[in-house]
Amino acid sequence: MRRHTPPTAALQAFEACARHLSVSRAAEELHLTQSAVSRQLAGLEALLGVRLFLRVRQRLALTAAAAAYAPQVRAALARIESATLEVLAHQGAGGTLTLAVQPTFGTRWLMPRMPRFHAVHRRVVVNFRNYTTRPTPLDFAAEDVDAAIMLDAGTRPGIASHRLVADLRVPVCAPALVEGGGLATVADLAHHTLLQHSTRPRAWAEWLAMAGASGVDGFRGPQFHHHAMVAEAAAQGLGIALMPRFLVAEELAGGRLVVPFDQPLDAGEGYVLAYPEASADLPALRSFRDWLLAEAEVGRRTRS
Repeated sequence: MRRHTPPTAALQAFEACARHLSVSRAAEELHLTQSAVSRQLAGLEALLGVRLFLRVRQRLALTAAAAAYAPQVRAALARIESATLEVLAHQGAGGTLTLAVQPTFGTRWLMPRMPRFHAVHRRVVVNFRNYTTRPTPLDFAAEDVDAAIMLDAGTRPGIASHRLVADLRVPVCAPALVEGGGLATVADLAHHTLLQHSTRPRAWAEWLAMAGASGVDGFRGPQFHHHAMVAEAAAQGLGIALMPRFLVAEELAGGRLVVPFDQPLDAGEGYVLAYPEASADLPALRSFRDWLLAEAEVGRRTRS
């Protein structure tokens, strides 16, 4: 049976021209002559039986067919490149795992532990992708990831989920704020700046209610989008932050931050490792999952 698969070189030429809307810039990127790129485009148009580009005022313009085709070709070429890099990275020995992880969790919790994983699983390659909270569930197949570390979003059919760390939030601040004697009781928070996290706008209000400081306005104060920036602002004395304890463990151990009131708020969420159940027996995923859950258990025993 005849396969309708264009040559890779033709697809690369098309993708570059569609992105730059210029044959000359595509040729420069691909290290080809303009005539070579034009021949690839002509061959692709002949194979598809449709016109892909129009000339508009000395520039290329995509036809409707090309506009629909370009993102599909771009995604396919990216998958081919990713698969090739995985093979080159470790020649397939031990397996490769592509993991989506929230940047703050990856930086603060996972990366300090990864040397221990590599010490016992030297032949497993872990590739990392950025994961950000989104309104729709993560599509593992569409985003070409094997597993993800994310905030718990509840159960989903066909998706396995393992709790790693609970989201227990405590107030943290620079030691000077406590040493100055201005934080004797939770009511004193009314006289200090409360640093807000934009994705948790009610966190301070919930903590204050739990701590019995209903007279303190929990919504005032500057907003930050990333936990790392909130933590650094607190360490610099700009105010008091409400942080997951595990994300500031290093600052607490080093004395850059202190906990003025050790009354943790259980946000009801936690970070989980999630992956399609159909992928559970992939060797690289199995190795990483077993190690990660053991690390999380060590952390829980240490905190208790």
